[in-house]
Amino acid sequence: MSLTSAQPALLVLADGTAYTGWSFGAPGTVIGEVVFNTGMTGYQEVLTDPSYCGQIVTFTYPELGNTGVNSEDEESAYPHVRGAIARNICHRPSNWRSTQSLPDYLKQHHIPGIYGIDTRALTRKIRTVGAMNGAISTEILDPGELQNLVQQAPSMAGLNLVKEVTTQQPYEWSEPTDTAWEFSDSATGEQQPRYTVVALDFGVKRNILRRLASYGCRVIVVPANTSSEEILKYNPDGIFLSNGPGDPSAVTEGIATTTELVKAEKPVFGICMGHQILGLSLGAETFKLKFGHRGLNQPAGLAQQQVEITSQNHGFAIDPDTLASDIQITHLNLNDRTVAGLKHKTLPLFSVQYHPEASPGPHDADYLFERFVQAMQQQQEQN
Repeated sequence: MSLTSAQPALLVLADGTAYTGWSFGAPGTVIGEVVFNTGMTGYQEVLTDPSYCGQIVTFTYPELGNTGVNSEDEESAYPHVRGAIARNICHRPSNWRSTQSLPDYLKQHHIPGIYGIDTRALTRKIRTVGAMNGAISTEILDPGELQNLVQQAPSMAGLNLVKEVTTQQPYEWSEPTDTAWEFSDSATGEQQPRYTVVALDFGVKRNILRRLASYGCRVIVVPANTSSEEILKYNPDGIFLSNGPGDPSAVTEGIATTTELVKAEKPVFGICMGHQILGLSLGAETFKLKFGHRGLNQPAGLAQQQVEITSQNHGFAIDPDTLASDIQITHLNLNDRTVAGLKHKTLPLFSVQYHPEASPGPHDADYLFERFVQAMQQQQEQN
């Protein structure tokens, strides 16, 4: 598509900074928190990750859409981002798996995007000033008018977005085991599950469910407002707390449920928001990061002085000074020393701030699913 035929678009941040570019995806106006992702690959997984609900994502890689989109790389049923920002867009993808171009995909799901702007300058601004609300519009091309709309939008702090992405009804994960997805010698890929896991859905990614199933788990996904009594009726061997969007401290029902589930002394494993929810249920507090961690190469240090390269996507973190004495920090983000993992010293509870299931990203931390299975096995042997 030539620029002469492209539709003009405008991006305005809450502080009035404006960027003019061109529209891709759907026309219209959207408002959300503007963040950046530094991954060189995996744009479709990012767009469909429910943790990005309420956000407009800036992709720092200079060209987006080269490999198109396909149904296999979706992390949920549809994209959850409010909007997308790119330097250049490929309108004619070239990949044998591609079934649709990225612009057509976003248009199909009514998601606006803007390209042709200086994404490096935008990223540097967010990194310096912090993530803030912004708007993309093809309808309102006056910066002042669009800024007025942005300033009326609520801040991400205190916002409960889990209710927008959680499942409405319980379901059992039933995707057939596919060796094409398998990358770990430790995963069993068994057809007959050995353990029942109830996953509390704050915005779960499909590859998390896929990894649990690969390690021999029957996975039952339940809504975020499910009570502990309802969860325990499934007689689970373990409880999984999923990733999700928004401010974790605002997910009061999930925190209350997890507080009760901890008393059952069953193995609990949390990822991303699930990590924060577990920390909050154990009495810790969370805080909003300046611009968050969103990318595929975040280093996380282990107690054994080893380093994992991890996929991360979060804007909040656990305050280490509020952790109780019976909680041990197991991982730190080595870029800013924020808490990246914790475990209880006596109970089978552990969690990480990053994404061991990848999609996209490295597989360094896939062993955590095996650790969860081992905890359930030990619990069974003790009983």
